[in-house]
Amino acid sequence: MPLPNLGADGQTGDVHPLIDVPALVRLLRNEPPPILLDVRWHLSGPPGIDSYRRGHLPGAVFVDLDRDVAGPPGRAGRHPLPAPADFETAMRRAGVSADRLVVVYDDADSTAAARLWWSLRYFGHERARVLDGGYRAWTEAGRPVTAEEPAVKPGDFIAQGGRLPLLDAEGAGALAKSGVLLDARAAERYRGETEPVDPVAGHIPGAVNAPTLGNVGVDGRFLPSELLRERFAKLGATDAADVGVYCGSGVTAAHEILALTVAGVPAALYVGSWSNWVADPTNPVATGESGPHAEKL
Repeated sequence: MPLPNLGADGQTGDVHPLIDVPALVRLLRNEPPPILLDVRWHLSGPPGIDSYRRGHLPGAVFVDLDRDVAGPPGRAGRHPLPAPADFETAMRRAGVSADRLVVVYDDADSTAAARLWWSLRYFGHERARVLDGGYRAWTEAGRPVTAEEPAVKPGDFIAQGGRLPLLDAEGAGALAKSGVLLDARAAERYRGETEPVDPVAGHIPGAVNAPTLGNVGVDGRFLPSELLRERFAKLGATDAADVGVYCGSGVTAAHEILALTVAGVPAALYVGSWSNWVADPTNPVATGESGPHAEKL
């Protein structure tokens, strides 16, 4: 599948993938305002819905990453793609329509928000953006929050998959040899020194480590596009290369896809990621550093 046509500023079409708080405040004065989706999620808890109920952006609807943005875990991975009909139902329930801008956010670093952003784009929503800095940026700007859950008018979004490029295990293994396959996990997991979630430690042979932590500053906001381009270029990932990304289960890898998009570098997502790769015992596993572009942290 052709990769999205990105400009140097990371725009796909006429919608930049990120939005800051002042710009969102201005858009919320419009009629109709953007649809706000709260997708706060934590790998080891507490549940994101608890954070949402304590306080969220006014008008925001909670979306559960595990239930609404991923299919059931299994050999396909811990967060495989949901069935199109299931994603469509979840998004309609949240009020998503094709003609309304959707802004998604999480706590701060956009890890979970990026997976929802990517999923909306993959299933055909052309106008999705991520609130840079998330809930924390909103509250630090002195903007109001509420515990009141909005009444939602069901949307009319139609999910049609295949709008962004995907990799399966075979494709990821091949790309690690012929192009650039980025591993978005922490360096110690990539090197195989520890593996807190999946049954096997290590990485796909030939993959290059690019932890998502390097995409954002201490405030959780994305680095400027020129710094992201420089970072990825050092790893061999440019718009002249075939680039793919994986992580543990396809969540932080979507964050890397978002950063690459901001940098103007098209890339494919291996949704099944490491949790799918190690489900097949015949797939090879590497440990330690890999390749001339391995990132030094």
